[in-house]
Parts: sequence; C-alpha cells; structure tokens
Amino acid sequence: MHAFKIPESVDAMHRKHLQEIPDQTSNVTTSFTWGWDSSKTSELLTGMGVSALEKEEVDSENIPQELLSNLGHPQSPTRKRLKSKGNDKDFVIIRRPKLNRESFPGVSWDSLPDELLLGIFSCLCLPELLRVSSVCKRWYHLAFDESLWQTLDLTGKNLHPDAIGRLLSRGVVAFSCPRSFVDQPLVEQFSPFRVQHMDLSNSVINVLTLQDIMSLCSKLQNLSLEGLQLSDPVVNNLSQNSNLVRLNLSGCSGFSESALETLLSSCSRLDELNLSWCFDFTEKHVQVAVAHVSETVTQLNLSGYRKNLQRSDVSTLIGRCPNLVNLDLSDSIMINHDCFPEFYQLNYLQHLSLSRCYDIIPETLLELGEIPTLKTLQVFGIVPDGTLQLLQEALPHLQINCSYFTTIARPTIGAKSNPEIWGIRCRLTLQKPSCL
Repeated sequence: MHAFKIPESVDAMHRKHLQEIPDQTSNVTTSFTWGWDSSKTSELLTGMGVSALEKEEVDSENIPQELLSNLGHPQSPTRKRLKSKGNDKDFVIIRRPKLNRESFPGVSWDSLPDELLLGIFSCLCLPELLRVSSVCKRWYHLAFDESLWQTLDLTGKNLHPDAIGRLLSRGVVAFSCPRSFVDQPLVEQFSPFRVQHMDLSNSVINVLTLQDIMSLCSKLQNLSLEGLQLSDPVVNNLSQNSNLVRLNLSGCSGFSESALETLLSSCSRLDELNLSWCFDFTEKHVQVAVAHVSETVTQLNLSGYRKNLQRSDVSTLIGRCPNLVNLDLSDSIMINHDCFPEFYQLNYLQHLSLSRCYDIIPETLLELGEIPTLKTLQVFGIVPDGTLQLLQEALPHLQINCSYFTTIARPTIGAKSNPEIWGIRCRLTLQKPSCL
C-alpha cells in the first residue's frame, strides 16, 4: 500500500497560515486563521448539519467580575478577542480559557475550614442562615450546626407551630417568643426539645398547641407564660420540669388547684415564683400555693388576691419559706398591721411590697423599719404624698416606693426592646444584628 504524500508546497502554505495554539492550561485567549474563502463557510456548515452561531462575549466561568479583578494576578494578561485584519474574510475560532483555581488562592469557599465558616454564619440573621443552607450539602450541615442555634428570638411574630417545632428541634437552648401569635395545633411529630429558657409571655397561643409544646419540654430551668390561657394538661406537663428555677405564671388562668398542687410539689428547686393576678384564682388556689410552694423559694409574688389571701395564709407561707428575700403581697386587702410580726421572722428579707393593702394604717409602717435586713419598701396607694415624705425621713435607711413593677421571675427587666431573657442574649433573630 502506498502512503499518501502531501506536496511540500501545499504543506508549507498551510503552516504559513496556521498560528500556534497555546497549552490548554494557559489563560491567554488565542485565535488562529486559515486561508479560507469565507463565502464557502455557510455552505460547508450546512452540509455538515451545523448552524452558524452568533458571536458572544467571553464569560468567566460564573465567577464574579469584581472578585476576579480584586484577586487576579497582575501578570495575567487581559483576555481580548483578537481581531483579524480582513473584513470578515477570515474564519475566527475563540477558545474560552479554563480558570485554574490554584492560580486564585482564597477564592474557593471550599478551601475554608468549618470553624471559619461557622464564625461567618454566626453573623447572619435567621433568614440569611436559612438561605445559605441551600447552597450545598456542606453548608446545609454547617448552617444547622447546634452552635448556631443555641439562642433564638422570634419576638412578636405570627408563627406556625410546626415552624416552632422544627426550629426548637435544632437544639435551641434559649427561646424568646413573647407577644407572638400561634393559633394552630401541631401537626408534625417532634423529638423532645432541649430548650432550658423559654419566654412566651403575652402571646396568643392555642391551648392545645401550648399543651403539645410543653409535652416536649422536660429540661426547662426558666419559663414565663405570663398572660396565657392554660389548662390542667398544660400545667401537668410543666410538672415534668423538675429543674425549674424561675417560673412566671402571672395573669394566667384556666387551671385547677389540684394541677397547681402537682406542679408546685414537683418543682422542688424553685428560686423565683410569680403567681400574681391569676384571673380565676380562688381562696383554695391561694391555700394550695402557700402550702406546697418549694422551701427553696427566695422571691415570691402573690399579689392581686384581694380577699382570697388571709393572714393565716401569710403565716403558713412564712413558716414554709424562711429564706424569702423578696416578697410581694400587694393588692391584698385582708393584710393589716397584725401581719407585721410574721415579717420579723424572715431573717433575709430585703424587699417587701404591700402596695394597695388598704387595711394598713400608714403610721404603723414605721414598725417595719425594725427589720434589720430590709432595704426597699413599696407602699403605693396607702401613704399620701405628705405622709410619704415624713415616712422617708423617719426611715432613711429604706428606699420607699422606688419601683413600680415587680421583676420576680420575669425574663426581661426594663424596656421591651431588651434582647435578653434572664440575662441571656438571644443572638439568632429575624433581623440583622445591630453590630453589622
């Protein structure tokens, strides 16, 4: 068989028109031309079953241009389309350069360690964190790392209960959700929550939804349900939290004295308890409260019970809780001067509130100055302004009427905008952090 030999003159002519093509790893844009009659290009492509494409600009593999301009090597030449000298008579081929990641150190997010990415993610608000979780599998696992979900603040939002369940299932420890609206029952099944500090004060929550949420909480240490409608099942679910230290049920309603007894008997570590102004509290409720409250309580609020709090109840309470430091019995018209000897037995009493206990004669308040540990005395409504000044002069070591509101077991002290609950700042919120 004879090998086909190209004439030397023809081969030399082709080499003359063909320009050198660089290595594929080069970032230099190159073109080459053939000596070809452009009028035959369309005919040739049609015969091959190929349609001619319009010319398009060279892109950069979807890498942001500003990132390339900032991090690109200064030695790298600018990629430009080489123009032919002829007027569309030359067939032009442009090869898109393939970017080499190694030539751009630090550009790839994949090269960042998990610890650094977690630090970056910790600066994001909740919507942004959920958004980045959809980037890739690695970011999804990092975005839901427990270290980012320790504290969560959803104050004043309209929430679906299943959304709350999914979020709390991420390992949330401190959950702030006061003044929110949750009016549907839970549909999904969730594993027990690990939340330890929860504030649902003054929210609108369906009783069955609240029951489902409380049934999944067994590690609570601080809880505020102020102003909520409860039920016996809800209160019974609360009793499984034996480690409760602060409990705020101020303004709650809907539970019986038997459920209250079960709750107080189970919570043997309580330090602060707020049972003030519970709407449907009867005299029996008050008797159960003073008889079964934990002996460890140092701060107690039983204000607002008018005729339902008797002197005998005060005697029972002080005999059971000798370590009281802060006691609020305001708005109890059955308390009078005869109860003062009971207060003398409290060796650690520092703060006493007897506001609007109208049966107390103002002049008898001087006797309370004999309590050596007492620091503040709230007697709003029973001491006229003129008498108040005389009382302050007679008891200079006491701060009288210095606080309008009680702080016992309440999660937030001061303005509503305070992002802390029981001294814990909730980092993950729906808004961007103020520091950014």
